[in-house]
Formats: sequence, structure tokens, C-alpha cells
Amino acid sequence: MSAAPLTGLPPLEPASAQLLILGSMPGAASLHAQQYYAHPRNLFWPFMAAVFGLAPEQPYPQRVQQLLARNIAVWDVLQHCERPGSLDSAIVRSSETANDFLAFLRRHPGLRAIALNGRAAQAAFQRHVLKPHGAQFQHLELLLLPSTSPANAGLTVAAKLTQWARLAAYHASI
Repeated sequence: MSAAPLTGLPPLEPASAQLLILGSMPGAASLHAQQYYAHPRNLFWPFMAAVFGLAPEQPYPQRVQQLLARNIAVWDVLQHCERPGSLDSAIVRSSETANDFLAFLRRHPGLRAIALNGRAAQAAFQRHVLKPHGAQFQHLELLLLPSTSPANAGLTVAAKLTQWARLAAYHASI
């Protein structure tokens, strides 16, 4: 029995995006809330607060505006897929459809880097974007970061944050 097809969220994209943070596909809590990283134990928003000085206690629309004001976009590699539950490992690979990254690049010529939120996002981006369209992305720096998902228990929160903190210095240089 296959899972019902899922559709991801539209990108959070400032006109002057310089950094794009990509996940694989929103989890069930995010899709239900129609908000990126809505699971209360996901570390994305606390990390954005620590790295970029966002106010984590603010309602979601204000946190989004704080990211956009810093020229940071947020999206996912996949537009559609089938997945029972929320785990990336449960995504049915044959059901994957990527978002239109060529159109994103056209809309955001100032994009300088893509930060991949975990290995599943990296693998899907490699499969669906770099393999068929790598030449269009070679001017961008790709940064692999540990997943902020609560399912990623391989590193401590402090170790994950140390890696995510690299974004602050990188972001300041672009």
C-alpha cells in the first residue's frame, strides 16, 4: 500500500536571495501547519536564532520576515513525493519530483550558496538537480550541514550548532 502523494511548501524567497537553505521534503507537522520546520523538536528555528540573531519566540510570519531580511531563502528539494510518516528514509524514490531550481536561479541571479539541511537533501539535490543540470549550478557553493530533524540523533545539539554556525561567517562574506 502506497502513501498518499505529498506536495511541499512554496519557497520562502526574498527578491535578493543570496543563500538558499534546502531540506528534502517537509515533515507531517510542517505540511499540516503549512510552515517550514514546524515540528517543535526540529532545531532549524533555534539554530537560525543562534546563527543569525533571529527572535525565536516570535510568531512564524515574523521569523520568516527576519530570514528574508537577511537575504536567506528556504525551500525543499522535492515538490512532490510519497512518504508514509515524516522520515526522509521513508520517501518512495520513484515518486520524487523536484522543485524547479532552474526557475529559482533565474529569479535569484544573486544567489551565491546553497546550504543542504542533511544528507537526504544532499542526495536528492544531487539526483534531481546537479546530475541533470550541474553546469548551471557550478558557480554556487554547496554546504552540507547536519540535519536539524529530531530524527538525526547521530550528533549532539552542540556539535550540530557548531557546524550550522559556519553559515554566519559565510553569510557575512557574501
